[in-house]
Amino acid sequence: MPIAIRRFERGEKTVESIDAFLAEHEFPLVEGAQVTFVYRGEADAVTLQHFIYGLPTSQQFRRVSETDLWSLIVELPPESRVEYKLGVRHGESSKWIRDPLNDKLARDPFGANSVCTTSGYTEPDWAQVDPEAPQGTLETITIPSAALGDDRTVTVYTPARFRTTRRYPLLITHDGPDFVNFASFGTVLDNLIHRLEIAPMVVALTHPGARNKEYAAHRPHAQYLAEELLPVMEERYPLTGTPDSRCLMGASFGAVASLSAAWYYPGLFQRLMLLSGSFAFTDIGTHERSSAFDPVVEFVNAFREEPGLPAEKIFVACGVYESLIYENRSLVPFLQAAGLDVKYFESRDGHNWENWRDRLRDGLSWLFPGPLWMVYE
Repeated sequence: MPIAIRRFERGEKTVESIDAFLAEHEFPLVEGAQVTFVYRGEADAVTLQHFIYGLPTSQQFRRVSETDLWSLIVELPPESRVEYKLGVRHGESSKWIRDPLNDKLARDPFGANSVCTTSGYTEPDWAQVDPEAPQGTLETITIPSAALGDDRTVTVYTPARFRTTRRYPLLITHDGPDFVNFASFGTVLDNLIHRLEIAPMVVALTHPGARNKEYAAHRPHAQYLAEELLPVMEERYPLTGTPDSRCLMGASFGAVASLSAAWYYPGLFQRLMLLSGSFAFTDIGTHERSSAFDPVVEFVNAFREEPGLPAEKIFVACGVYESLIYENRSLVPFLQAAGLDVKYFESRDGHNWENWRDRLRDGLSWLFPGPLWMVYE
């Protein structure tokens, strides 16, 4: 048992002693590899609702003596980052809440989660606003799409000191607004360009339509990217215009959309950045995921049969606390055996936006290195 909670339990359990204990520590309480989650309040049961694949999703707190203090000790290795909520039950009524003793939050399209980090993890400084880094510009354009049968919205990032007399690489990012809102993407681009770690680039931040359908290796969506979005970007912006200066990026189903588009149009996009890709496949039998994965499995199985050369350089990353870690680990040696240049990164994190944020520097600086890396790497 961690030292702090052991000392508390040996002492007198009064309202004042609980107040003092909570005031003296930050929670969750991290001591080496042991993390103590604490909740204070009347309840019939308290559970930890975490997002770590491989552990029971719901873990039970225990009440400390006869007090209104509850605790749970979990083993987590160094450099871990975990998003979670607390489940609090009163009689037949239960709800999930953010941890009242922890002000660290991560936001996503569904709300916010509490965040626990262990020793060795730090939020990257290049993901925080740097007053010395000039900001790029965001503008919104609309692209008619015959392939998808409607108009598509794209937010375009152009770097600070953008010049029409220069030529820029193009990064097409699936779920673009979510990357901006939940992964600090605009700030990351500003900082890494300012620090000369990545080349100044134009970024097409695409807005999804019927996401689960279109990102699931959907040929009309690939056609939209290759035959409609790309020509518009090359007409409107001063792009380098070579395949090795074009990159597709996405997370989860967005990674599937990126890889499948490059496979359907080989040689057109020679850079890929695939984050926590939903690369479900089957060797025998059927898969155990939802029906939304049916076209994904069909694509990945076909890709594994005949990978071809969808891109020259592919950056792949996944969290070890994700259910998709097996599929991503399996993909890397397969890509390497096909003769592709692959860089792979694992983190002790889950399927979430801040994990993907934390991989941006590694991926972008490898795919599009700025002058700093060209000189010193």
